[in-house]
Amino acid sequence: MMRFSRLGTFALLILTVMSGASCTYYNRVIARKNLVDGSKAYKDRKFQEAEQLFRDAVSRDPNGSTVEGKTAQLFLARTLHSEYIGDRQNRPKAEAAIDEYRKALVIDPNDQASYKAIASLMENLQKNDEWLTWVTERSKNENIRPENRAEAIVSLAAKKNTCANDITDTDKTKKTITQNGKQVFQFVKPENPQDLNTLRTCVSEGTTLIDQALALEGPAGVDSAKKIDVKTASDEDLRKRGDLLRVFESARSYKASLLIQAMRLAEMEGRNADRDQLKSQADTAKAGFLELSDVVKAIQNEVEARAAAKEAAESANANANSAK
Repeated sequence: MMRFSRLGTFALLILTVMSGASCTYYNRVIARKNLVDGSKAYKDRKFQEAEQLFRDAVSRDPNGSTVEGKTAQLFLARTLHSEYIGDRQNRPKAEAAIDEYRKALVIDPNDQASYKAIASLMENLQKNDEWLTWVTERSKNENIRPENRAEAIVSLAAKKNTCANDITDTDKTKKTITQNGKQVFQFVKPENPQDLNTLRTCVSEGTTLIDQALALEGPAGVDSAKKIDVKTASDEDLRKRGDLLRVFESARSYKASLLIQAMRLAEMEGRNADRDQLKSQADTAKAGFLELSDVVKAIQNEVEARAAAKEAAESANANANSAK
């Protein structure tokens, strides 16, 4: 009986496709083969080989109008990213990865992984101004899902929170005193008046940003997303809701943190009534964060339990087959 090699089988498939379909189908078949071979090369850490295979696949559908074209574009960006990670001195690879991720976002503007990869690469390259422009544009893009906008806004707010904390959480501004027989922290003005002005700005701008992020909870459907029966939900529903709620879990966390920064500022300025009110607001915000965090943990626990059960079942099947 005649036996066909993999190459022979593939050649026969190509001839069949070419005889009965247009060049588009031929390109899809070739692109699909390149994706398979490129994925194997990538797994084997043969990144240059994978890069060339993915580039060829992309060239067959540069607009990403097919599944193969979209996948190839994303795989090419990730391969270039991995090449840069393997050699941090190779900045051109990082720049090329950014370019390819940008193309992936043109194909799918809600591709959050590509957006975050670009932001990460910009930070690694210390392109702080470009990072700020990139994330700010994302935060204002009303053509993407609200949770994706919110995640960008939270990133901007996080920078402001860090800015504030760098000023308030120092030995010179955070003093330990005894009050009513207990040791507590007392916050005093920094020695440099400009630092106090910077603190005011960071707290104000950070608060404005985080409130913008939290205002997107409604449009994103947070209330309905957190009403989930983790035992009956599908794997895909768990993933989607987990991704969504983690964004706003982070937003709520930074809301509490920025209120604490505002409380410290009020104490520095002798506004004790404001300090006490802000502390109460921070406690409320923390409770809101913990409420959402509990839902996220329940989802994650269920995801991990299902993964463990699947692994155990596969192991049991493997053992049963080997015993035959």
